[in-house]
Amino acid sequence: MLHDLVARYGPALVFVNALAAALGMPVPAMPTLVLFGAMATLHPTSIGVQFVPVLALAVIASVIGDSVWFFAGRRYGGATLKTLCRLSLSRDTCVKKTERFFGRWGVRVLTVSKLVPGLSLLSVPMAGALGTPYRAFVAHDGIGALIWASLGLGMGALVSHQIDWFFAAMGQLGHASIFVIAALLAAYAAYRWIRRHALMNKLSDARINVDELYELMLREPAPVILDIRSDEKRLLDPYVIPGTRFADDRKLDEVISAYLPNQKIVVYCSCPNEVSAAWMAKKLNEAGFLDVLPLKGGIDAWREAGRAVTILQPQAVEKTCTNPIAPAMSKH
Repeated sequence: MLHDLVARYGPALVFVNALAAALGMPVPAMPTLVLFGAMATLHPTSIGVQFVPVLALAVIASVIGDSVWFFAGRRYGGATLKTLCRLSLSRDTCVKKTERFFGRWGVRVLTVSKLVPGLSLLSVPMAGALGTPYRAFVAHDGIGALIWASLGLGMGALVSHQIDWFFAAMGQLGHASIFVIAALLAAYAAYRWIRRHALMNKLSDARINVDELYELMLREPAPVILDIRSDEKRLLDPYVIPGTRFADDRKLDEVISAYLPNQKIVVYCSCPNEVSAAWMAKKLNEAGFLDVLPLKGGIDAWREAGRAVTILQPQAVEKTCTNPIAPAMSKH
């Protein structure tokens, strides 16, 4: 039965799954490629002849889906990244690592992004937001999709006999096997969601809100305000809270040495559900700092409350690349 389904609908299933996965839907694109590769190896006369066309379909579907996010990033910029930040089941610190990885390697990231969990989530719209030419995007994304699809089909060929045994065993369960697989996928997604929110709850016990920070800024001495967004995020969103200083959460020792333990410090980032600021506040508290709090909602909450922001001059972001505690150079 499985052989007949793959022979008849295999190419269409691969195309639809690859397209849906590229669009961000929770569908098993890689397992579909592995399954087709296995079936093509086990039945070379009936399915194996479709191997090359299916590989081409997977690449085309992936590039089409990624192009949607590319143009969304081109049109909406940072707003697209914030939407993905909210939808992702990955830790927000992983999102920041992706931004920095793209900042270092540029569009070349797309050749390997599909092989690294979570990397393609932001690298595709970021390519659009940062003005990557579409021709360069298609070239690198196409190479990445070709590597990804070839790997999936190749893995299926290598483990074809094991997969055949697995489906024979699942066949003994009949229709119940469908519910077993669906339950396992649902359990995995629930585990990722629960782990992420447990971490957020653990780190968000103590926060300062926008109104409290504003009142503190009117007093003397004013608190130290640290912006720990990545340089790439500041390029897309070049606004800061007045009086902000930049800090790199990867260079915690340099930040610790730059300030006094009794100073009031407020840390902020970008996504409303970002845990980076809470993590850094926790580390500074553990290092002996007495009064460090993350800003609830980050800079987005500050703007939504109608508070003033300042825009960065172009050289400000460049300066933070070499100085992890640089002051914000801005103009009103």
